Amino acid sequence: MNWLNIIGLIFLGGGLGSVSRFGIWKLTSVIWQTRFPIGTVIANLLACTLLGIMVYYFKDKSTTNLFIRFFVIVGFCGGFSTFSTFSFENVILIKEGFYLYGFANVLISILLSFVILWALIK
Repeated sequence: MNWLNIIGLIFLGGGLGSVSRFGIWKLTSVIWQTRFPIGTVIANLLACTLLGIMVYYFKDKSTTNLFIRFFVIVGFCGGFSTFSTFSFENVILIKEGFYLYGFANVLISILLSFVILWALIK
C-alpha cells in the first residue's frame, strides 16, 4: 500500500470519526442539560473500546489488515477520541468554577478508558 492510499484511509476515517464525535456531542447536549461533558466522555470511551477490540482481534494475525490499521485505528479512532476537546472542556469547567465536574471528568475519562483498554488488550 502506498503512502497516498494510507493518507487517504486516515483522512476518510478521521473525518468520519470527527463527524461521529460531533453527532454524539449534539445528541447528548439535547438529551442532558448539564455542564458535564458527557458527550466527550462517551466518545472517548467508545473510541477506546473500538480501538481495544481492533487491536485485540488483529494482534495475533501474521499479516495486519492495513485497512483496519489506518482507516479504523489511526483515522476513525483518532478523529473520534477527543483528548484535545477533553482538555479544553476541563480547562473551561475549572475556569468557570465547576471544579467537581472538571476533576470528575478527568478521573472518569482517564480511568475508564485505561480499564477498557487494559481489559481488551491484555
